Amino acid sequence: MNEIISRIASKIKEGGNNVVFTGAGISTESGIPDYRSQGGIWDKFRPVYFDEFMSSREARAEYWRRWVELYQGILEAKPNSAHLALADLHAKGLLQAVVTQNVDGLHQDSGLPDDRIIELHGNTRRIRCMGCRRIASLENVRDRLASGDPAPDCECGGYLKPDTISFGQSMPVAEVEKAVNLSRKSDFFMVVGSTLLVQPAAQMPVYAKQNGAFLAIVNLSDTPCDSMCDALIREKAGGVLQKIVAEI
Repeated sequence: MNEIISRIASKIKEGGNNVVFTGAGISTESGIPDYRSQGGIWDKFRPVYFDEFMSSREARAEYWRRWVELYQGILEAKPNSAHLALADLHAKGLLQAVVTQNVDGLHQDSGLPDDRIIELHGNTRRIRCMGCRRIASLENVRDRLASGDPAPDCECGGYLKPDTISFGQSMPVAEVEKAVNLSRKSDFFMVVGSTLLVQPAAQMPVYAKQNGAFLAIVNLSDTPCDSMCDALIREKAGGVLQKIVAEI
């Protein structure tokens, strides 16, 4: 593995357009459950689809009940060594952007600037009105939930919802376009903690490889892109990324 880590570090040091793509596997090391594995979020909860959320107050109340439970864990979570390693790369001027499927905000907590993070699936710490599209006060929404309002509405009458992408909800066009452009122009592209099973996110490494980028994958399980990558490491993200940064 040390030889592979040295190859990855060497490519990063070349200082081209370096992009990292992260999935749930980078945040499980901070104690946040993933979605697909046994005991994960989807194993515990049936997803509330977007059309259900928009058409049923009961569905909205159930959605918020789950959010309260999951958000408490996110509040307690801290960036782990993998998040901090990526922040170090940015501080060294060697990371153009992080494209992430995660909604937990841990990349921001690690010190990465907002303008270097492309959130394909949104951020659960941000609350948006489905009507007027304005961002609502997180503290106000939490207070209303705690005081017994099971499904808070906006003052405009629209439904408030964590600003994440639910099943059946359209992906954010601007963020997807940014991610595609970054991938297609990248010289180095590293996947960290993603099984690459969700579209359109799963296409990003393909776009990078089509551009001739060096493709590295750090993930515990198989991905559909394993056969096309230049470096593959099946280990936990934290230790691997810290070793990569140590060689730079």
